[in-house]
Amino acid sequence: MDRITAAQVFVSIAERGSMIAAADALDMSRAMVTRYLAEMEAWAGARLLHRSTRRLSLTDAGDVTLARCRAMLELAGAVPVAAHDVESPQGLLRVACSQSLAQATLAPAITAFLRQYPRVTVDVQVDSRAVNLVEQRIDLALRITNALEPNLIARTLAQCESVTCASPAYLAARGTPQRPQDLGGHNCLTYTYFGKSLWHYTDAQGAAVSVPVGGNLSANEDTVLLKAAVAGAGVVLQPVYSVAKLIADGHLVALMPDYVPQSMGIHGIYTSRQHMAPALRAMLDFLLDWFAHDPTWLSVSNVRGK
Repeated sequence: MDRITAAQVFVSIAERGSMIAAADALDMSRAMVTRYLAEMEAWAGARLLHRSTRRLSLTDAGDVTLARCRAMLELAGAVPVAAHDVESPQGLLRVACSQSLAQATLAPAITAFLRQYPRVTVDVQVDSRAVNLVEQRIDLALRITNALEPNLIARTLAQCESVTCASPAYLAARGTPQRPQDLGGHNCLTYTYFGKSLWHYTDAQGAAVSVPVGGNLSANEDTVLLKAAVAGAGVVLQPVYSVAKLIADGHLVALMPDYVPQSMGIHGIYTSRQHMAPALRAMLDFLLDWFAHDPTWLSVSNVRGK
């Protein structure tokens, strides 16, 4: 049953007080009006009209149903307007991201995004763990990994470069590693979600080198590791965007310039490719372009040991 049409028929009968008048107003046969009314009563589960030879009147259930049908028709009439409105990105967009990426890159990127799309509101949820998009009502999760689950819907936005580094005080006390194999003799501070026990490199000839590492401190948030590294606790392998300023200011020293740590993908993860909200689509497109062209982000790839 076309419930919208059935609602229109019922409202027309109630307003005109006659099935014949409703049929004329809707350019519909009386038999079709009768059918739609019967189906509306079946849907409501109650008799909606008192019928007499002189006039029709609403039952108590009819009064309630009339109000609901008018509300439904009003909402149905607003759908084309709403569809037209969302051609321009607007509304709330909930984005999940790690603290380091949020602070270093997402904050300036979203600021620029909101200047371009002022009708969008962004709520950033900071969490180092992988979030459940449906349960936590997240529209977009940004994740740095090379091991996405195969069932996820994701768009790769950029590559995240990394650097191995330590403080001048630590290197003065423990020596400077020249190659990945030397890390076995050093206290390596490991990030729970970023290669906790095995660090991967590529040498100058393009050969892959993987070395087991360990130390007396690990954490699930790189801010802890960076502060510890600056204080002289050990060697860290971290995204360049997290350590670029610390290296530039001399608080950390980039190590092993001939060995490039494995890069990782920065992915935008969302729930469905179908009926994607314009705000989400705009955010994905914006971030892809931002990572590719923003000079601040691009400059961190130049931070390497000499």
